[in-house]
Amino acid sequence: MTWTVAYSLRGTSSAAASSIFSVDPQRFEHVFHLERKETGRKWLTLCVRSRSKGGSAPPIFLEGDEIAGRVDLQLEKAEVIKEITVKVQGGTTAVGQEEISFLDITQSIWSPDPRIKNSDKLVGQHSWNFSLTLPREVVVSQESSSGSESRSKSKARNPESSSPQSFVLPPNFSEKACSAYIDYKLIVTVRRGTFKANQILSRYFAYIPKSTPPPFSHLRQRAYRTNTVLVGPDGDPEGWKVIGPIPVRGTAFHIRQVEVRCTIAIGTPLSYPVKSPIPLILRLTTRDSDDQVLDILSSPSAIKIFLVRSIATGADAVIDDDDSAKRRSDNLVRERIAQAVFWSRSPLSGGEMGKRQVEGELEIRQGLKPSFVFPRLSIRYSVDLLPFEAPGFVPIMPSQGSSPELHSERITITTQPAPGPKPRSYAPRGYERISAGTYNSR
Repeated sequence: MTWTVAYSLRGTSSAAASSIFSVDPQRFEHVFHLERKETGRKWLTLCVRSRSKGGSAPPIFLEGDEIAGRVDLQLEKAEVIKEITVKVQGGTTAVGQEEISFLDITQSIWSPDPRIKNSDKLVGQHSWNFSLTLPREVVVSQESSSGSESRSKSKARNPESSSPQSFVLPPNFSEKACSAYIDYKLIVTVRRGTFKANQILSRYFAYIPKSTPPPFSHLRQRAYRTNTVLVGPDGDPEGWKVIGPIPVRGTAFHIRQVEVRCTIAIGTPLSYPVKSPIPLILRLTTRDSDDQVLDILSSPSAIKIFLVRSIATGADAVIDDDDSAKRRSDNLVRERIAQAVFWSRSPLSGGEMGKRQVEGELEIRQGLKPSFVFPRLSIRYSVDLLPFEAPGFVPIMPSQGSSPELHSERITITTQPAPGPKPRSYAPRGYERISAGTYNSR
């Protein structure tokens, strides 16, 4: 099979969401307080700098950033204090269950000197600096991160699931439609004497891990660098993964059964940074040269390729096999994130008998969380081909209980672009990106 690529040269380069990584890690100082209920006076203050743009957003820290700041204490009269600590805490929480901590780093910034009498009494103004560094990985026992029922099911599927394992520190995650979330908190604790409650100043912060895809093929890099057309799978086999042929069956014009063979080429490596396009080529062929059917199915509006996000929670979160990823259960939510756009610019798009070819892109929008696997909550992505939708064509749908996709290809989304030239969009001007709704959400 010969692939002909004729991408438009009027596209735009992609920023590839690297801006947060180039921001000064000490750009903005956040200030948080505890106040006296009686007087409204601020007596405990937490100051911390981060990459955030301003006070309306929570502090933002990237992998490798130092979490540094200051704690101020203002006491009008002497009070007994046993210790003051600053802690970074990370935890996963499922709806209706208690939070399970996977990260706990504590620094004591003040404690009384046992050699000095009444040194546990503080009054007036005091200030202490602190500095904490997040690890890249944490060791988590999956058994400790599940309830008893889900824990036994997980062990039955994977006998090694109870053993502590190392996981990359995940990003923070919280969405209304999801039954689990991941939180990070910066906590200042003023520990009082016996029979007195400790006082706590706590604030959430955002964490972004660093992940980078492998570099593009040499020919793909050259095309991006020189603003020229992409070389197709024939000339650049390292730059594409060719999938298929995939049979597409249906009834045409209510009178005859047809079968079209669909072959998809997707740009490699199958790992992409946020705010970047995934290049696609779609080829349709028929054995009997049914050009009428090929014309309606090669219409850009007939092709249904989606970026799909799968959120796995509970004991199934760390299981990584295709069967479990496609299983519809209470622990799996699948959602369409974006729809690919296609255009007809190939010599095959307009008339070679028995063949049609279109080019397209699937945009990974800014703001998506990267792919990650972690006990109790994991996010994975795939590029899914669903049945074609065109006037005069009724697809034969998958049997009841099976997956609706004609094909699903697992991909990885990263937080940083690959080294070298940035990916660019080749979509003709005027093509709007299509957002998508819920996809078989439970």
